[in-house]
Amino acid sequence: MRVATSAIFASLAACAAAAPSLRLTVSGPQAVNDVDNLTVKAVLTNTGSETVKLLKDPRTVLSDWRTNTFVIESAIGSPKFTGIKVKYSPELALKSGDESKFAILAPGQSFELVHDLAGVYNFTRSGAGEYKLSAGNLFQYVDASGKLATVAADTQSHKLNVAGKLASSKGIPKHDSRGLARRAIGFRSCSSTQQSQITTAANSANTYVANANSYLAGISSGTTRYTTWFGTFTSSRFSTVKSHYSLIGTDPTSSTYDCTCTDSGTYAYVYPDQPGLVYLCGAFWSAPNTGTDSRAGTIVHEQSHFTVNGGTDDHVYGQSGAKSLAKSNPDQAIDNADNHEYFAENNPAQS
Repeated sequence: MRVATSAIFASLAACAAAAPSLRLTVSGPQAVNDVDNLTVKAVLTNTGSETVKLLKDPRTVLSDWRTNTFVIESAIGSPKFTGIKVKYSPELALKSGDESKFAILAPGQSFELVHDLAGVYNFTRSGAGEYKLSAGNLFQYVDASGKLATVAADTQSHKLNVAGKLASSKGIPKHDSRGLARRAIGFRSCSSTQQSQITTAANSANTYVANANSYLAGISSGTTRYTTWFGTFTSSRFSTVKSHYSLIGTDPTSSTYDCTCTDSGTYAYVYPDQPGLVYLCGAFWSAPNTGTDSRAGTIVHEQSHFTVNGGTDDHVYGQSGAKSLAKSNPDQAIDNADNHEYFAENNPAQS
């Protein structure tokens, strides 16, 4: 990573209300014969006239989290994503006052980061061949009023030929997929206090899921609560939502919880194809047991990410974003983990 620092803070003080202008480029090898060696460099440049303060969202190239940051496409298909899915709160990062959670770029300044994609994408399904690789281009920044706003960067893609070894286990921890059959909560590197907090939260998560299942079984059309989080009612989308909560069931109290992650801006993460293993991070411990963005809700969020439970994604974060998504794109809302969490938490309560 290389970020110049000259004149940053003087420029930052002069930020105007104009939306920033950004350019995002991705570069790397023209060909790889072993995806263990697949790395790319992302460069985000401030092409505007004012300093911009950008959030290091784990879904973007500004973060080194092994998330689904890149779009990789070819005529024969796309590789399977095998990285992590994260519960993160942009608002929490903003309120923290921690400057390390942001990238501050003066006019003309660039942020560079090399991303190791080995173990993040599996090309076995799509096969060898030429791919176009680009990165997600939406970034959140702090506007002149101190609030978060979104800007789309101009992008430049990269062409890549993939051959030879098409899959890598690099960076993917081993996990016994039979974990859910244990019928008891498991812990990794968790203190006795943490174990107690997790047990309480997991039981509360079970209650959230049971209540969601009961509620959904009792409706056959769009209610205020349903449409707030999942948008316009259709039988197909409704069936999908019901299946997700039904599949989660009592998994929260049949999972193993790992307490080694200490990142204060992150609640938790999972590997979608490793059901029954949830990694808890710093923000989890400061959250309430129940309520908005709670420990119990976080567990519901993470359980919905597992492929066996429906494999939800992280299209948006936060209550405001989730509500907007339900209105603008119900198909994505029923695939968004935070929407599932907030529906289950039901705070403030809706009927």
